[in-house]
Amino acid sequence: MRTTLFALTLFILSGVAGNSVQAESLRISSPERQGMSSERLERVTALTQRYVDEGKLAGVITMINRGGKIVHTSVVGNRGADDKRPLELDHLFRIYSMTKPITAVAAMQLYEQGHFFLADPVSKYVPELKDVQVMNEDGELVAPTRPMTMRDLLSHTAGLSYGFNPQDPVDKLYREAKIFEAKDLTEFAEIVGKLPLRYQPGERWHYSVAVDITGLVIERLSGMSFDAYLKKHIFTPLEMEDTFFSVPEDKKDRFLPNHYWDAKEKQLKTMATENALTRYDKVTLFSGGGGLVSTTSDYMKFAEMLRNGGRSGKHQIISPKTLKFMTKNHLPKGSISGSGEQPMNQAFRGVGFGLGFGVLLDPVATQTLGSRGSFTWGGAAGTIFWVDPVEDIVVIGMIQLMGSPWPLRQELQIQTYQTLLETNEE
Repeated sequence: MRTTLFALTLFILSGVAGNSVQAESLRISSPERQGMSSERLERVTALTQRYVDEGKLAGVITMINRGGKIVHTSVVGNRGADDKRPLELDHLFRIYSMTKPITAVAAMQLYEQGHFFLADPVSKYVPELKDVQVMNEDGELVAPTRPMTMRDLLSHTAGLSYGFNPQDPVDKLYREAKIFEAKDLTEFAEIVGKLPLRYQPGERWHYSVAVDITGLVIERLSGMSFDAYLKKHIFTPLEMEDTFFSVPEDKKDRFLPNHYWDAKEKQLKTMATENALTRYDKVTLFSGGGGLVSTTSDYMKFAEMLRNGGRSGKHQIISPKTLKFMTKNHLPKGSISGSGEQPMNQAFRGVGFGLGFGVLLDPVATQTLGSRGSFTWGGAAGTIFWVDPVEDIVVIGMIQLMGSPWPLRQELQIQTYQTLLETNEE
């Protein structure tokens, strides 16, 4: 067991030399000063250590922040199933769909600047989608009952899909089209525009490539490539120096291998090739839905900004009012459909979705400790984060295991909340 809990590491990773105001928000505090138990926080480390000892995970990093102070950082295990060098805090993780909240914040920055309305048709900015049709239950192509809107993109109600279900006729077409082999977002949209929608726009929540299309909208409205926009308007002001689509040559030694669980052999195995959705070398297709690589500390800077009402140091990344709007439930009751990232509950009980974030509506319905109004998302390789405005908490968990069969996310949630000695819940 190895636990990193000293201030110097966080000060360096938080960019203390470059911005003392920002670094202040990521300083270490004793858990007791933040109303949490040091003894009970050891259960978080014990939880992740158990997964490593049982061979279910190669390594795990967990980080917990309350009130803008880091109260727990735990680094356990190794780099990979076939790489027994110890895991380190600065190692690089594929965060996959934890890219989506970053893209949503970037889009809503442009919304705040008056570049679009949420009711605008997507085709206004992506004309490649203006002639898209819907495949109905009989397999017939019909016209959309209304245009796909910007709000639909940000709330996964656009009717688009991902290609995850090999039995679904629309998803089969997505897989055959090999959309993630497009050279850039424009070609990506050209391909998607020739595919049918899975549902009528606004009809259902269905996990999809909508956030990748959002990245193209950001390019066209800003006049910048999507990666350049994120760097200028989010990564640089937050000093996220280890977050990118292409892993720089001088940082490749910190990039972790990915894994899958071989259920037949009951063994953790290293993936021989990258997931088809993403590439990490000389990237030209900047996937706003799942393309970023990051570190635990970098993502904490982003999540801490969210906890702090959109502000980090001297930078107001997004308005607190906009953020509250984004983290309200935007879905009509009973509209959730399909598969995809489900970080709060596998059956979507007691949860909704805002603009870029899953939202906890009823902790009792989820049967897991939590707070109403918490917002979250996760990634395909098992990463997770959530922000709890009631308890003033941010939690990040980082692993590299595709399609994890383990309930680590829920267990991490329980173990986090059981550490509280003082609660803000009324």
